[in-house]
Amino acid sequence: MNKQYKIPESVLVIIHTVDLQVLIMERADQEKFWQSVTGSKDDLNETYAATAAREVQEETGLDAAQFKLTDWQLQNVYEIYPIWRHRYAPGVTQNTEHVFALTLPQIVPITLAPGEHRQYRWLPYKEAADCCFSSSNAEAILQLPHRIN
Repeated sequence: MNKQYKIPESVLVIIHTVDLQVLIMERADQEKFWQSVTGSKDDLNETYAATAAREVQEETGLDAAQFKLTDWQLQNVYEIYPIWRHRYAPGVTQNTEHVFALTLPQIVPITLAPGEHRQYRWLPYKEAADCCFSSSNAEAILQLPHRIN
């Protein structure tokens, strides 16, 4: 039986309000690992926008089509954390992450995927960035004031 490996191409979706409140979630499998929505492509033909919308739905219960989803045309290449490398094909050590933002008019309730996240917070963007375990996630959040219209 062949093991299905993750594709090392993913999205990072910064969910925020117009007044720069940012949603962050604590990973279920790693206590104190706070992050934005993230996830890998399901197959090579899935677009990054489709991956972003799917991951938003899966992780928060939000329908991205109801809000403004923006592709920042920004990619981060990073080394996959050793604790998660077993999910990828042997020898794969890097992932390319494509950054998106989802703009909401105000804070809304979230429905977490219990297997993925324990809890969530809405925080002012600088505080949210300070909580993130991933430097690329924190850096993307800090770009929000310069990226929104």
